[in-house]
Amino acid sequence: MDHHIFVGGGGPGYTEKQWLSLEYANRHGLIAGATGTGKTVTLQVLAENFSNAGVPVFLTDVKGDLSGLAHAGTEMFKLHEAFTSRADKIGFHDYLYQSFPVTFWDLFGQQGHPVRTTIAEMGPLLVSRLLELSEPQEGVVNIAFRVADEQGMPLLDLKDLQALLVWVGEQREELTLRYGNVSASSIGAIQRRLLVLENQGGAELFGEPALALSDIISTTADGRGRINILAFDKLMSAPRLYATFLLWLLSELFEELPEVGDPDKPKLVFFFDEAHLLFDGAPKPLVDKVEQVARLIRSKGVGIYFVTQNPSDVPEDILGQLGNRVQHALRAFTARDRRQLVQAAETYRDNPLFDTADAIREVGVGEAVTSMLQKKGIPGIVERTLIRPPSSKLGPISLSERAVVVANSHIAGKYEAKVDRQSAYEILRGRAEVAAKAAAEAEAKEEEMEIAEREYKSARRYNGTRVTRSTSRGRAKSDSFGSAMAKVVIKELKGTTGRRIVRGILGGLFKAR
Repeated sequence: MDHHIFVGGGGPGYTEKQWLSLEYANRHGLIAGATGTGKTVTLQVLAENFSNAGVPVFLTDVKGDLSGLAHAGTEMFKLHEAFTSRADKIGFHDYLYQSFPVTFWDLFGQQGHPVRTTIAEMGPLLVSRLLELSEPQEGVVNIAFRVADEQGMPLLDLKDLQALLVWVGEQREELTLRYGNVSASSIGAIQRRLLVLENQGGAELFGEPALALSDIISTTADGRGRINILAFDKLMSAPRLYATFLLWLLSELFEELPEVGDPDKPKLVFFFDEAHLLFDGAPKPLVDKVEQVARLIRSKGVGIYFVTQNPSDVPEDILGQLGNRVQHALRAFTARDRRQLVQAAETYRDNPLFDTADAIREVGVGEAVTSMLQKKGIPGIVERTLIRPPSSKLGPISLSERAVVVANSHIAGKYEAKVDRQSAYEILRGRAEVAAKAAAEAEAKEEEMEIAEREYKSARRYNGTRVTRSTSRGRAKSDSFGSAMAKVVIKELKGTTGRRIVRGILGGLFKAR
């Protein structure tokens, strides 16, 4: 079945093959289940299938386990017999080990090719959402972008925006008359938030060369889709940065890709592992924007699959858009867990052979409750499915092996060296240097004129009445000595000793009375 990908075996004895239709693969999906139930393996299996079908894949790797996609599995692996036995059980007779075309990415440039975009490409709206700005502060950001565009000052990295905001603050009186209120307090608040973003590693995200989407949406010479893996271990501590990057990427895809309706297969498939991290720590405006893009990007041929522990981790507005579902086991140890399990079961089309809630509770590792979209986008009947084994290596590869993959990549050397061309920061610094030089020259000229004027006036001076030197000096000496003594007496009277003397005299007078 060329237009389907094999997920696993379902039905009695797990002999009925379960397929995910490529035609409906852009209708988004969900992979959920408790820790250790096999979510990552399912993600790996789907990524392999999409790649073999010629569909590029972009996924986030939280623990580094998915790096094994770059290497083929081996017969020496401890689960080799278990995998081959499972393959025979579900009728997967052409099961074999193989590697896949993987491109490693890293926002910090340590475990893969650096990922960058520019401040200008992100735009004032996303920047404001990223920084959680108020309406007046968002207005200042829009003014800054407008001024930068009018004056030909490219905004490429964080220091460009920071320098521009300083300049806007200095020119705020003039800019207020033209564009609206620009307050120093708003600029200060924006600068503080930019500093927080910089401390989270935001300076690494912004700059050049910027990521070209064609390097993500690409296939190999033999027609397989490239699997793009984004390192996520450090991004976990910067959820705002993570959410902003993903939102920017989805927004760029939405803007650049043409409308395709319902294609034979997706143009690109996203897998967001540990999706709750995307929504828990992110600002609400960002979450709202992600929801909006998720609803609209389907028509661009892009499928989004969320991987999380519980379906309730995904906002309801997005959850309702996820047509293809793989539900691994959920634990029901608490009352809240039981409610969530029942709610998850209610979202599936019932199978008369078993109770869905019981199945979700009872499925073992590597097994799941699945429901895929059928003809005309109708949800399929829920099935207990044994997920097919992966063809690539299960688990992470070593750092040295990863480095070899990065070095041999088709884009090796394209993004590694950061380019810092002339932009807003350099332009404003150049203007400041020119102004400082002009001010220094003007000050020097003014000082020269003052010296010349003093010399001119001193040349015209003359003494009218001659006075003997001895008389003038004696008087000056006498006067100066008298004034000096007066100052000493006053100082002593003001000091501690003087106050004691005054108190003593006054005290004696009062005692005498």
